[in-house]
Amino acid sequence: MTDTHDTNLPKATEELEEEKKKVENAEATEAPVEITVQETMPETVVQEEQVPNDSTEEAASKTSKEEILAHLKEIATQVENVEKQEIDNLKQAFYRLHNAEQEAAKKLFVENGGTEEEFVPVKDPVEEEMKNVMSVIREKRSSLNNELEKQKELNLQIKLSIIEELKELVESPEDANKSYSEFKKLQQQWNEVKLIPQGKSSELWKNYQLYVEKFYDLLKLDKEFREYDFKKNLEVKIRLCEAAEKLAEEKDIVSAFHQLQKLHAEFREAGPVSKDKREEIWLRFKAASTMINRRHQQHFEVLKASEQHNLDQKTVICEIVESIDYKELTHYADWDSKTQEIIALQNKWKTIGFAPQRMNVKIFERFRKACDEFFRRKGEFFKSLKEGMNANLEQKRNLCQQAEALKESTDWKNTSDALAKLQKEWKTIGPVGKKYSEALWKRFIGACDYFFEQKAKATSSTRTVETENLAKKKKLLEQLAALEQGDSAADEVANKVRGIMLEWNNIGHVPFKDKDRLIKQYNERIDALFKRFNIDASTKKLTNFKANITNIQESGPQNLYRERDKLVRQADILKNELQTYENNLGFLTTSSKKGSNLLTELNRKMEKLRDDLVLVQEKIKLIDESLKTENADKEEEA
Repeated sequence: MTDTHDTNLPKATEELEEEKKKVENAEATEAPVEITVQETMPETVVQEEQVPNDSTEEAASKTSKEEILAHLKEIATQVENVEKQEIDNLKQAFYRLHNAEQEAAKKLFVENGGTEEEFVPVKDPVEEEMKNVMSVIREKRSSLNNELEKQKELNLQIKLSIIEELKELVESPEDANKSYSEFKKLQQQWNEVKLIPQGKSSELWKNYQLYVEKFYDLLKLDKEFREYDFKKNLEVKIRLCEAAEKLAEEKDIVSAFHQLQKLHAEFREAGPVSKDKREEIWLRFKAASTMINRRHQQHFEVLKASEQHNLDQKTVICEIVESIDYKELTHYADWDSKTQEIIALQNKWKTIGFAPQRMNVKIFERFRKACDEFFRRKGEFFKSLKEGMNANLEQKRNLCQQAEALKESTDWKNTSDALAKLQKEWKTIGPVGKKYSEALWKRFIGACDYFFEQKAKATSSTRTVETENLAKKKKLLEQLAALEQGDSAADEVANKVRGIMLEWNNIGHVPFKDKDRLIKQYNERIDALFKRFNIDASTKKLTNFKANITNIQESGPQNLYRERDKLVRQADILKNELQTYENNLGFLTTSSKKGSNLLTELNRKMEKLRDDLVLVQEKIKLIDESLKTENADKEEEA
């Protein structure tokens, strides 16, 4: 506290006491301990990450971007009188309006037939002007900060000179009473000089207070006058202690910390108290300060942990997007499903708070880059898909024309095969545009249905025969079931099975809808009988091949020759393999267990090759017999 005594001091009636011993630093120093914690909240963040502050009332009151811009222009003319928080709030309010306009424009674009990927925001001249104004404000603030730092350095030098003058006063005790006016003048100068570099504050104050205490200890004032001065200073410091203690109830710990710093400054400027109260009042103020500082430290430790947790969550989201395997996204449904996942991740991202300041912008840029890559690839896919759909449209139109050209045909078999082939080809062609899809399909299937309706009318008698064949084959299935349940000898069963197989193959076609079901039942029962009675598998294969020869002949004699050539090549391959194994057999010995096992395996393979060769040779004989019979029939007809 600055003393307010008159400069004309009463002359001391008592002699100066003998110079006191220097007090220890712990007694002479009343500088409070400050704990400074670097705030981890970023000063500026990417626009998408900004969170409105509670104190945005003034910014929120601006109803348009133009009004906010006008207010920012006013601020640019008097930057030194405006807090940074107010500027940030106005900027956040501006971008909320700006982003809302962009979203509305995008929505209108999509409603008019466009896609989100094709949308390009229109350049906003108001935003450009706002950026220019913000640039001016930043430059002016930077200039003001530089001037402030220079002023702090100048103030530091002034206070250092004041300390030197105090030192001279202390070191001249014979003139202490006469120097009191000079002492009070130096105190007033000290209090008038405010800001200095923060790192120098504590040490500077300690030195100042040291010489103030020494001066008071040397100065012999009137006892009542001295006690009055100490009393007033004690009242000030008690008030500061009460204010610091009340800050413990402040909910906003950051605000409480900053208020405490102001109380510290006032405590430093307050004059000394009596020696018996000095430590007590300081310990009280220190205790209150320690509580606030501890809460402030804990607040930022919790905040730091929370921000690290947020960074971990955001890193996982980035890794999920970056790990997308684009090779698996081959259909529209795949891209649509993955797009919904990306949108869900983006919404999740918005619910996560800030990451640590040094990583906040970096992690957002990483996420945005991964999302941009996804939507870029999606755009390329749909562009190629659109081109492919146009090609598919032409192919399907061509198939429609072919089907319509065939629908009046009365060549029932060949046309049926041709239409079936067209239907298979239709299935291999990719999708077409939604507006063409249904009409094109109706056109194609309509032509096919028309032909098959005409065929059904013309071949109704054929259906009667197929129905009769169905009844015959059902009876054969019953006979196979009876053989399976009976207890006849294996040879007898084998003969009956061969007979049934020959009879089955000689029966003509059955209704198409029953064909697959009937064949499945037939094969299951034949396989069961072969397995139960150990009937040679080659017999089954040969019998089935006899039935297939008829089908091959019906498709054209050239196919029968091709089948024979294929079997001859297969027989040659089997012979060569058998010859190789026989040659290798001469090099093996049974003197070891390993050699004996290898010899056994080799013999097994050779036996299988011989069986396969015999089966192929039997098939060639059957084809030769069929060709011989066919040629004989042609000669008789000739």
